[in-house]
Amino acid sequence: MTKLPYKEGTWFAIPLRQGGYAAGVVARHVPREGKIVLAYFFGPKLDTIPALRELACLLPDAAIKIARVGDLSLLEGNWPIIGDSPNWQRDKWPMPAFIRRDDIGKAAWRVDYADDNPNQVISEQRVFYDSTQYERDVLSGAGAAEIVISRMLS
Repeated sequence: MTKLPYKEGTWFAIPLRQGGYAAGVVARHVPREGKIVLAYFFGPKLDTIPALRELACLLPDAAIKIARVGDLSLLEGNWPIIGDSPNWQRDKWPMPAFIRRDDIGKAAWRVDYADDNPNQVISEQRVFYDSTQYERDVLSGAGAAEIVISRMLS
């Protein structure tokens, strides 16, 4: 198997649909397997791909989005790799809980994923439908992630 071009703590640039870039960092992935990563995304919109030293001040609480995304654009270079965080501390970048909603039945579930695998559900718990403290439980392709982040930063 080919070595993945990223690991936990790898920073990358995500091209925005209206031009420019946002920054992202891989917080979780399945080593040797790839396919799905948990990424934290950051604004503001940048005109150019930032240098790694410019991202050192970004902290998890400043993320505009935390999402499970496919890694195809990282593999193909469409999301340029900026570099690896020299002081990566995994516990500072947690795997969040997500929410899955049934809009017809007005029901919702908190979905927890394994800390070491962003594709392995370990529990689901019923929560209030209008809960707002969780990110939506969705697996996005690279293009969908670009659209969402672009809208957030436009």
